Amino acid sequence: MSLLTAQNVTIAYGANTVLSRVDMHVDAGEIVTIVGPNGSGKTSLLRAIIGAVQPASGTITRQPGLKIGYVPQKLHIDPTLPITVDRFMRLTERASRATCQAALDRAGAPDLLHRQMSRLSGGQFQRVLLARALINTPDLLLLDEATQGLDQPGSAAFYQQIEAVRQQTGCAIIMISHELHVVMSASDRVICLNGHVCCEGTPAIVASAPEYRALFGTGTGGAFALYQHDHDHHHHHDHSHEAAE
Repeated sequence: MSLLTAQNVTIAYGANTVLSRVDMHVDAGEIVTIVGPNGSGKTSLLRAIIGAVQPASGTITRQPGLKIGYVPQKLHIDPTLPITVDRFMRLTERASRATCQAALDRAGAPDLLHRQMSRLSGGQFQRVLLARALINTPDLLLLDEATQGLDQPGSAAFYQQIEAVRQQTGCAIIMISHELHVVMSASDRVICLNGHVCCEGTPAIVASAPEYRALFGTGTGGAFALYQHDHDHHHHHDHSHEAAE
């Protein structure tokens, strides 16, 4: 059984429909990446998955007892506010210090427990947000543009950490990302949104889909070129994305 399934989900704010008839699912241990241009409804879909937005129509079914951890896009903390990582992590969760420390270890930031939040680098800050999402050992981890503002090596290191979390805990991951080259290599499946599901499938299939190229072109860097090269023989028989329209 899938951890989470969206069926025919339409999301609207007033008269403005941002997402139309979306079908998607995520299975245990799977990394699913959602890509799409700005305004394509990516964050709205994530908010609906969390339960922060009610779909105008369609249903989202979660496995009973499903635990979700959420790593937000950005979180602004007043730099003048003295708050340690330990205290920050326990603002919303009643967790012991040992639990917080274990979550930091898992997020690749074992030494940060007593540091001031305002003194952290961008990469450290993101790892603390990741650790906070891991406190309750979620079955499903949601990441909304979690590496925004990090440089290329910082992003790559963060995604490696995510992969390590998946291997250690077996949790599934849904991530929204702009960094197509990183995402493509790190995903089991990619869903390309633009107000609806344009195409979905393995990274190779999506990379070669005409709808995807229409949105993003083909110039997404070396990792992509490699994919296309390796998988050219798959292209002619995949028409699944056309049926999804």
